[in-house]
Amino acid sequence: MLKEEDLYEEEFRDSISTVDETGKRIWVYPKKPKGFFHKWRLALSIFLIAFLFIAPHIKVGGQQLILLGILERKFVLFGQVFWPQDLYIFAFTMILMMVFIILFTVVFGRVFCGWVCPQTIFMEFVFRKIEYWIEGDWTHQKKLNKQPWNREKIFKKVAKHSIFLLVSFLIGNTFLAYIIGADALWEIQTAPLSEHLGGFIAMVIFSLVFYGVFAFLREQVCTTICPYGRLQGVLLDKDSIVVAYDHKRGENRGRFKKTEDRAEAGKGDCIDCKQCVHVCPTGIDIRNGTQLECVNCTACIDACDDIMEAVNLPKGLIRYASESNIEGGKKFKFTKRMKSYTALLVLLLVIWGTLIGTRTNFQATILKKRGSTYQQLENGIISNIYEIDLINKSKDTYNIDLKLEEGLDGEVNMTQSPIVLGPEEHIQNNFIIRLNSKEIKRGQKKVKVIVLGNGEELLEVKTSFVGPLL
Repeated sequence: MLKEEDLYEEEFRDSISTVDETGKRIWVYPKKPKGFFHKWRLALSIFLIAFLFIAPHIKVGGQQLILLGILERKFVLFGQVFWPQDLYIFAFTMILMMVFIILFTVVFGRVFCGWVCPQTIFMEFVFRKIEYWIEGDWTHQKKLNKQPWNREKIFKKVAKHSIFLLVSFLIGNTFLAYIIGADALWEIQTAPLSEHLGGFIAMVIFSLVFYGVFAFLREQVCTTICPYGRLQGVLLDKDSIVVAYDHKRGENRGRFKKTEDRAEAGKGDCIDCKQCVHVCPTGIDIRNGTQLECVNCTACIDACDDIMEAVNLPKGLIRYASESNIEGGKKFKFTKRMKSYTALLVLLLVIWGTLIGTRTNFQATILKKRGSTYQQLENGIISNIYEIDLINKSKDTYNIDLKLEEGLDGEVNMTQSPIVLGPEEHIQNNFIIRLNSKEIKRGQKKVKVIVLGNGEELLEVKTSFVGPLL
């Protein structure tokens, strides 16, 4: 008889479960899931889907709640507007999200994939639900696909793919609302086609992409396309919590017999019913160990617990556990690597909070005009010409004036006074600073220019004033 470890290794495969030996795709027909974890995932998915569809239409301070305006280079997160000048904050936010996901992967495996990822949520809780409703459970779907094209098959396939296209159109338009804005999308949808042909083409492309992903690619996105799935092989270790099969308890596998003493027969608790395989949306056998296709969806946990309960065996043969838990019966331990990721995450949170806290809705940059030099005027007055770059990130309009700091013997002369800076506007203008030559030492002077908006001080900007070496 093979040893338990040898059996476990012998059955482990080194190929993708959805591709056969000839390279042809194996279509996955997962059984309809049910159980404790499925109910919680369903509740979370309903919340996340509702938020996804509603968020673009929520306004905070006149701004869309979330906007990823790549074309206009304008990003809005929970009503806060970020322009290209705030790119460092946006970059920090993305880094923070990545570290957060990495930390969770190190500790809890691909929990993001199974519980939060939009691909999983839409596939399992929208498109598969539609498929179950129209075509039935997995055995009925197999039978339908094998039977010839008759009235029943044509009706069900047309109905299913028509609804798929409609849902894909809604999803595509929703994602488009995050890119161009809900108001701009509504304008495209309601205006004559000739006025927004480019927008209409974008809507069609988005819809067809989502339709192709959820109607045909499906689990291939998780197993082949998504880079995050490949990263888990680097991030996971023996202490990472994943959806795992307890082979110590489950092997050797054997069919269930009511009158049989499984321990005396040399059998483990796994009755080899293959329910965990039938419900898997990526077509794997979790009993072969942690695999790159596993998205931690917990469908196998629910299926196995249901069987264990039916045959009066303890639940948890498949459960959330680490390799260390199963091999040595060790309890969860917060490792040094987990502590390091946590410390890094806290540090990034502090930096991110500081950047957000010190960020202003108004920005001004003052530089000497390129190619210009100082001018000597009467009565020992020296003049420099400057260029001011003004950015208004708010919805307010400002009448901009400039003045020098107190105590300087000089003045500011603006070519346009006041400068009118509208909502979310970015403008440039020229102005002149005149200083008494007595203020200049060694041909240079650091000066502060006070920027006034509607008569109130907005900020101070430092710049250099040059003059003759006296």
